Amino acid sequence: MAPSLPPSGRRTLLGRLSLPERNYVADALRTETVGGVLLLVAAVAALIWANAFGSAYESVSGFHFGPETLGLDLSVAHWAADGLLAVFFFVAGVELKRELVAGELRDPRAAALPVAAALCGMAVPAVVYTLTATAGGGSLAGWAVPTATDIAFALAVLAVIGTSLPSALRAFLLTLAVVDDLFAILIIAVFFTEDLDFLALGGAFAGLAVFYVLLRTGVRGWYIYLPLALVIWGLMYNSGVHATIAGVAMGLMLRCSRREGEAQSPGEHIEHLVRPLSAGVAVPLFALFSAGVTLKGDALAGVFTRPETLGVVLGLVIGKTVGIFGGTWLVTRFTKAQLNKDLAWADVFAVATLAGIGFTVSLLIGELAFTGDEDMINEVKAAVLIGSLIAAVLSGVLLKLRVRRYRTLCEAEELDADGSGVPDVYEQDDPEYHLRMAAIHEKKAAEHRRLAERAGAASSKPDSPA
Repeated sequence: MAPSLPPSGRRTLLGRLSLPERNYVADALRTETVGGVLLLVAAVAALIWANAFGSAYESVSGFHFGPETLGLDLSVAHWAADGLLAVFFFVAGVELKRELVAGELRDPRAAALPVAAALCGMAVPAVVYTLTATAGGGSLAGWAVPTATDIAFALAVLAVIGTSLPSALRAFLLTLAVVDDLFAILIIAVFFTEDLDFLALGGAFAGLAVFYVLLRTGVRGWYIYLPLALVIWGLMYNSGVHATIAGVAMGLMLRCSRREGEAQSPGEHIEHLVRPLSAGVAVPLFALFSAGVTLKGDALAGVFTRPETLGVVLGLVIGKTVGIFGGTWLVTRFTKAQLNKDLAWADVFAVATLAGIGFTVSLLIGELAFTGDEDMINEVKAAVLIGSLIAAVLSGVLLKLRVRRYRTLCEAEELDADGSGVPDVYEQDDPEYHLRMAAIHEKKAAEHRRLAERAGAASSKPDSPA
């Protein structure tokens, strides 16, 4: 997001995007929105399946397959969490790389907003969880569960409630989620790494080095990279480092800067191909085999009485909102930046509430934090679902209160009066645009003069009404 500079010299937060960035964000969010709806459907299906046909759900999710000699005889649920989510984190890695070299994170001043908001939006939920768990005498192992935002689920909520956010707010939400994913990846790598197998880890790094060299020497062909990626993933899994880290590492290696004559960089091209697979297949299947929580009366009531689960709910609903809103306010307080005059702090608060929807990564971290304690994992998953639902309802209400304003802003952003295919707001400095608009107005004026002459001629007839 390219920050604009008002006459006062202060940067504008959540200002209008550049046209290429606007088009990229629109394309990315379109795919994520569809994926979010599929994710929502998968989560509902998992809940129905687990509660109506519990034994069948456990049988399918617990079914093992894979080469045992390679240490990959895993359950279906395990394959979904460690295998399919590697695709999701690969896309996250490409997104992060693009943001660093061509997006908002390229400019340190512009990056201050999403980075500060994301950091505060992860730190405050962790503190809320820790305080809640400590006060109730619970385990601190789940401190990282409420720190993650699920952008696909958040966009699905926007699609369901029919709120068209201005592009600046949507871009802020997307960039916020990218930075959020980065720190979630670091949390997984640092705090949830088991005993290391240095031989396997060395093999994974060697594979990544080969991957990097092939990319930099211009070697092409999916039939080369896909088998290599599978080998790297398998070695990373056996090393004790969470296997999804392999996906992130490979995504970060792609070139995301465009060279002369390129419509898309290789990273953008591959992301365009893989994102539908991630949003439409990998993440929904993970949700299907991870969101199957047994919802009994006692279990639901326990979410609000057990310190660990209450900490997750409060972290998502209160911690995320306070952290992201507070981080954004701090940027305006301590830097030469001011909020876009077309927006209000109520909009930032609503988006911060929407970011309290934590699903995919929160479920994954919940499984990692309480490995071996199936009852606790089930309850933490229930807490993630309930906290996300509360955040979705609250944000839906807050966004609906501003829906007329959003529609007005979106209509202004999309207006293309001269039919050039480019919104008018991006052509104000183009002389050709004003010449086209002048011709359009002259044509309309000529038509009105003709109609005026006809009306005058009609009124001069003897039998015309007085």
